[in-house]
Amino acid sequence: MRTPPILRSPRATGAALAAVLTVVTVCAGDAVARSYPFGPRTRSVNDLGNQFVPFHAHLWDLLHGRADGGLLLNWQSGFGAGFLPDLGTYLSSPFALLVGVFPRDRIDLAVYVVTLVKTGVAAAAMTWLLTALRRGRGREWAATVLGASYALCGWSVAEAAYNPMWLDGLIAFPLLCLAGEWARTARRPVPATLLVTLAWVSNFYTAYMATLGAALVLVVRLLLEEESSRERVRGLVRAVRTALIGIGLAAPVLLPVFLGTKHAYPGWTREFAPAAWPDVAARLLPATYGFFSPAVFLGTGALLLACVTAFHRELPRAERWVWPGLVAAVALSMQWGPTHLLWHAFATPNGSPFRQTFVLSGIVVIAAWTSVARAWPDRRALLGGAGVLVLIAAAAAPSALLTRWTYPLFAAGLVAALCGLALVRSGRFLALAVLLLVGAQAGQAAATTAYDDRQRLKQLDDYAPWGERQRLQADAVADADGWPRYRTDPGLEQSTANDPLTVGGQGGAYYSSHTPDVTTRTFLALGGGFTSRGRALQSLDNPVTDTVFSVGARVHVPRDPHQVWNRPDDRPVTVTRRDVPPLVTVRPAASAGPFGRSPFRNQEKLLGAPVYTLPKAVLRSADGAAAPDRNAYAYEAPAGTYTLSATCPAGSEVFLWAPDLFGTALLGAGGEPADVRGDLPARRAGMLPLGPGSGRIAVTLRAERDGTVPHESLGCLDPGRLASAVAGLKRTGATRVTVSGSGLHAELPPHTEGLAVLAAPRIAGWSCDGRPAGSYLGLVAVPVGGGRTAVDCSFRPPGLRAGSLAGAAALAALLATAFGPAALARTRRRRRLVF
Repeated sequence: MRTPPILRSPRATGAALAAVLTVVTVCAGDAVARSYPFGPRTRSVNDLGNQFVPFHAHLWDLLHGRADGGLLLNWQSGFGAGFLPDLGTYLSSPFALLVGVFPRDRIDLAVYVVTLVKTGVAAAAMTWLLTALRRGRGREWAATVLGASYALCGWSVAEAAYNPMWLDGLIAFPLLCLAGEWARTARRPVPATLLVTLAWVSNFYTAYMATLGAALVLVVRLLLEEESSRERVRGLVRAVRTALIGIGLAAPVLLPVFLGTKHAYPGWTREFAPAAWPDVAARLLPATYGFFSPAVFLGTGALLLACVTAFHRELPRAERWVWPGLVAAVALSMQWGPTHLLWHAFATPNGSPFRQTFVLSGIVVIAAWTSVARAWPDRRALLGGAGVLVLIAAAAAPSALLTRWTYPLFAAGLVAALCGLALVRSGRFLALAVLLLVGAQAGQAAATTAYDDRQRLKQLDDYAPWGERQRLQADAVADADGWPRYRTDPGLEQSTANDPLTVGGQGGAYYSSHTPDVTTRTFLALGGGFTSRGRALQSLDNPVTDTVFSVGARVHVPRDPHQVWNRPDDRPVTVTRRDVPPLVTVRPAASAGPFGRSPFRNQEKLLGAPVYTLPKAVLRSADGAAAPDRNAYAYEAPAGTYTLSATCPAGSEVFLWAPDLFGTALLGAGGEPADVRGDLPARRAGMLPLGPGSGRIAVTLRAERDGTVPHESLGCLDPGRLASAVAGLKRTGATRVTVSGSGLHAELPPHTEGLAVLAAPRIAGWSCDGRPAGSYLGLVAVPVGGGRTAVDCSFRPPGLRAGSLAGAAALAALLATAFGPAALARTRRRRRLVF
């Protein structure tokens, strides 16, 4: 069997070698840091463990037919959430499908492999782009090293490593530059358009930044190439057409994602602050880490070649100044507020504010390739570039981001790069020169990867990979599952904010950039807790809300020992079962009125029955002094120990609502205190069960931070009243419920009159019986009566229809682009034959 021509191509070989070098280097760095899967240290920090691994686990379930829901509707999170926006944000990269070939309990390994593959493909894509911009015959191996340096840039190993969907942007930048090059030269219009579509579907956020960067590269190419003004304009028009059609083809994903962000609960906003220039200089060097500075590290060899460009006398004068000028302009744009907003689609990110750094890294690499593609730099150019690099390193000296390894690694890399390039220029010892350049690049990148791995664990929250705890939790959920007769919640003692996606069930916990505003506000009204300023919702561990949302089984697991604030916990895994009504119940047609301030009363309103007694609670400090009021609704509670006293009727179950308290709560003497994790506005503690209490009760509160305690912080639940309310809802509820990946069908008792209420938040996209669904205190509702005995509700994400129409129009435009010229040529030939 003959080898395909592309695999015999030196360009393809160079691209493949760049990918291999990149993957081996990343693995070496992770192994040195003893990071998963090469050691005991978890790599699941921040949103990687809290969002991305759980979403990839849900994708695995979808691929294997085990998920509750489909591409449009996710029944497992937030008691029902739209899934297409999450899919388009976290999982639409074709590489995400690789998780399907791994075992379910190796999902962390699957995500790691996806990360490696994306990083390697980025190296290959950049290598291919460089040789497309200028072939550089005899110097293709330098493009291989530079392609690897791009994929191993500081942004990649420090930030994108735990945000794997950002790596699609790392791939997108060279692909979009390649599409721009094809448009400039009037070649491959269909593949160029499809590259744009691939980039925007894979991750629209970083694709937007990559598109801006590719546009800048295209403008420079148009200016530098010897073309007429008319040809330049035509090339620019072709590029704009390619981009518009390509983005239009992605519209079925893009519009639902865009509208998903519009319907999401408002996240944390912050003002942009430029990084200190010494820190900016420091992040060009190896073995540095910082969350609020641009990680432009590329390896000393790549940076040296970029600095050489301005001194390289064998380059045309325009190239010697335009490429360094573009690098400087992009670097400055990252530090200026208006252009910072432009790079980030006019919204300052909640986290790292320099997410466009990969574009700057790519432009630096293109500038570096420009300095060697025509000819190897001479001694003068090398010395000039080295001098600039040394000045940058000196400017970084005041930065606190430097480590004891930074300057030694920098010096070793600079010496190796200078020696390697000098040997190449001389034409002797080529193998040694290649070894020096590749070794310097790989060594610095591996060391930086290892250092960043360690620093992330010190500075960010982290989560354990799949282990015995998750296995026991998943087994308990599977054994108790009764969906759709009732929901099974994996529990409040969560390992991540997306436990339902990781271990199964249909719980209330949900963490996404698209967490709906109506879901968060409904949970808050009912006493729910959150982290991430309202984007990460916690399970509602309460018999009243379990009744409302038809949670018939609730799993309880020991506190996660991986979380540093948790105390040792040897409790077994247990399941609490509860008699609950079906997913669809019938309420009186009269309006229930809006929610009020008290979550206890709000729960009663949604339940439709009074079940709580709200006693007057008195808060006293450890010395017996009455706590002062913060305002008309809450006590002031500085850090310390307090006693909260009240009186409950006999047979009551006591619940605490203290959303701003961070500490513990204990009812009576002895027993195990309950953790309360509030710290507004970032964290909000949910309503907690404290146990049975009758007569005079005393709750000991230990506040570890300053906070507040509401006046109506205690609720005494009457189990008998709750049982009566459940019986009433079951009597009038649906007799049969079936669910799908896009909706629900419920059969009702004969002669039903009133308002059918679905135990799911009324997020945008729900319709029932062909009309937009109504809302009953934040839940999906539809009027029933007149002999109707069934309700059909369907969910279609906002923007799906408009996006599909836009995609169809773009497809027509692409077909016209592909076949229009040929059809026009045939028509002209026929006319010549006729006349």
